[in-house]
Amino acid sequence: MKIGVLGAGQLGRMLALAGYPLDMTFSFYDTSGAPSAGLGKIYSDPANTQAELEAFLAEVDVVTYEFEHLPLSLTQAIESKKPLHPSSESIRVCQNRAEEKKLFGELGIPTPAYRIAESAAELEAAARELGCPVVAKSNTEGYDGKGQAVLRTPEEAQSAWDSIRHPKLVVESFVNFSRELSIIAVRSVNGEIAIYPMAENNHQGGILRYSIAPAPRLDAAKETLARDYIHRLIERLGHVGVLTLELFETEDGLLANEMAPRVHNSGHWTQNGSPTSQFENHLRAIAGLPLGDCSAYRPTCMINLIGQTGKKEDILELPYTHLHLYGKEERPGRKVGHINILADSYEELAERVKACATRIPGIAPFIASINQD
Repeated sequence: MKIGVLGAGQLGRMLALAGYPLDMTFSFYDTSGAPSAGLGKIYSDPANTQAELEAFLAEVDVVTYEFEHLPLSLTQAIESKKPLHPSSESIRVCQNRAEEKKLFGELGIPTPAYRIAESAAELEAAARELGCPVVAKSNTEGYDGKGQAVLRTPEEAQSAWDSIRHPKLVVESFVNFSRELSIIAVRSVNGEIAIYPMAENNHQGGILRYSIAPAPRLDAAKETLARDYIHRLIERLGHVGVLTLELFETEDGLLANEMAPRVHNSGHWTQNGSPTSQFENHLRAIAGLPLGDCSAYRPTCMINLIGQTGKKEDILELPYTHLHLYGKEERPGRKVGHINILADSYEELAERVKACATRIPGIAPFIASINQD
């Protein structure tokens, strides 16, 4: 099967690496002007010319994407000519925080209290109504902490509005959570659904730094509830492929943060920690192949490499490291690779992660529940 990928970054690269053993070929359609996939055939089209898009579509049987912030006009045009998985409906909802919150509410999935603001005055009113602190987020286009501001007082509304520079904001009550979790499900064109164990995630500076799966010390009832939430979402959307739901764990239960209609950073652990990676299962799903086993071999930690990779020799000298580099130039704040580490226990996993971290320049502190005894 010939797979077309909208976007040509590291997620597209890892999709291709998972698909080649399945006798799939890959073409990429890049609109950024800076593709980094480093393999397959890349159509780089920053000007969105019709000719380049037509040439890309002529090469593929089915189209998927690595990033949901795509013009709906583009994805809907593609859908009229080739199968697109996930569909434009998943993109429409997931790239719009207000629509996403609305869907969560319709499906009975709890979220932090929120309001919509379309001016600095409305932002100030929302902050007063919800009670500070609040988090203001751009309704579209925000990711990795971009397009967000925390208001400690309502009087900060004007400066927050000016810093975000977006015409519509979602304003959320600040959540007193114990940790962040995510759950990843995959649904095939045949309706088969498989779900991975939940991961515990640590973000610093708005960027994911560490993911541990299966999430340690997770109450079975909470995992059952999370599986039910993502099952509701994937069925309502008619979603085909991987869907990720990010959650806050609080004293009162789980609150949904946001979802992503694609392979996800918090699922990179599956490349070495599960019989079938999220990338392979996404491809199986859109190609109509049976889905693979989503169980975890052993406790696994994914370490994100941000800005710098360190020396390969130093990292690989440790016998338990699995290094994945993206072929990208190093620069501050850029995701340039990740490391997966497995162990027989969470205690051993913590020691291995700490040992590996000493070999990575500028790495963020290892913060995780298994590291807080």
